[in-house]
Amino acid sequence: MKAAIIAGGKGTRLASLAKDTAKALIKIGGKPVIEHQILLLKEYGIRDIWVLLGYLGEQVRDYLQTGEKWDVNIHYYQEAEPLGTAGALKQLEGEFKEDFLALSGDIMMDFDVKRFIDSHNQRKFALAKTAAGGVSLIITHPNDHPFDSDLVEVDSAGQIASLLRRPHSSGIIFRNLSIASVFIFPPEIFKHIPAGKKCDIEKDILPVVLEFGNKIYSYSTPEYLKDMGTPERLAKVEQDFFSGKIKRLNLKNKRGAIFLDRDGVINQEIGQLSKIEDLKIYDFASEAIKKINDSDYLAIIITNQPMIAKGFMTEADLNKIHKKMETELGRNGAKIDAIYYCPHHPEKGFSGEIPELKIKCDCRKPNTGLIQKAVLDFNLDLNKCFFIGDSSGDAKTAENAKINFIGVKTGYSCHDGKYQINQEIPLYENLLEAIKTILIPV
Repeated sequence: MKAAIIAGGKGTRLASLAKDTAKALIKIGGKPVIEHQILLLKEYGIRDIWVLLGYLGEQVRDYLQTGEKWDVNIHYYQEAEPLGTAGALKQLEGEFKEDFLALSGDIMMDFDVKRFIDSHNQRKFALAKTAAGGVSLIITHPNDHPFDSDLVEVDSAGQIASLLRRPHSSGIIFRNLSIASVFIFPPEIFKHIPAGKKCDIEKDILPVVLEFGNKIYSYSTPEYLKDMGTPERLAKVEQDFFSGKIKRLNLKNKRGAIFLDRDGVINQEIGQLSKIEDLKIYDFASEAIKKINDSDYLAIIITNQPMIAKGFMTEADLNKIHKKMETELGRNGAKIDAIYYCPHHPEKGFSGEIPELKIKCDCRKPNTGLIQKAVLDFNLDLNKCFFIGDSSGDAKTAENAKINFIGVKTGYSCHDGKYQINQEIPLYENLLEAIKTILIPV
């Protein structure tokens, strides 16, 4: 696969640090960010790279030259006037006859490129007969500043239904899925980009692609893809680089997670929550989850939602509840990396129930199906994982999965007595205190 790096950014917000330097040449750990990107592409066998130049483009060309010193082939297009991210991409029409990788030249990143491409190819193969306009795949991720980010709305299959452009209204609720400015596009994308006109991928082109009914999917990943567009974010990226965090978060590396029950842990336990207005987030939840986010652990929710099988709510209702939760957490700079839920219930014979969901399954806690799915999705090492919950069912799930369990005194306080637990349960006041215990510096 060929790659295009869009490197025309002016870096206005970084003017105090790099007024006369092309944004793509701002250094992280002694190397320009675009060099880090080229080395990442090379690591995954991508050696044909087109760099789309804009402001101070000659600086970028002078530094990269032909790419020979990295054993890659670098080609250039220099815009005569600002064309925006999509307008710059339009210059490649005719160069790319097959699907290609496109990325912004001012994002510090380290992710499993092969995994990303494989996901695209699998989806493309599955949709070969129905995706006449090609299939696009966009990297998205939960971030700690969703209110100034472009977000996506997705269906249960990960297909993007709509885009939520910044700035966002105060009353909006959303999934925290921010566009990370890394894409795989089919060559058909070029027909949607007007020639010689300034336009942007997120703002102008993706909405048109959706309007034409072409398929765009979200590839949500917790790997490191961070905009360094402000002095504060640049400082954080440098800190993460020198600590080794950027490389550690690549999904090719085994990682730990802190699994969280939802009701009684993150939000108040009211008994069979089914209405969005009944969701009440604990005051300490955002601080607790943010501590997970600042560590190398993933924050993953594992929850039983039998109210769907019982017919008291739909999966769409549940999605709205989770959107409200993610919005409130995001407002405080906290993010959930993934939510796994079981919609089933094993007991049949009730009025209004959904028969096909009234089954015995392997995903309903204390079974471990949801945890095993998370292991596959995120390449987890269960020896590095914890489960925090408020019930004996949560404790039994951890026991069955052979991971460490920590109980909290909120919700049921692990005193419901539904399951026999074969070990003493450590109990802490709430989620925040439990997290502090896990993250005690060694």
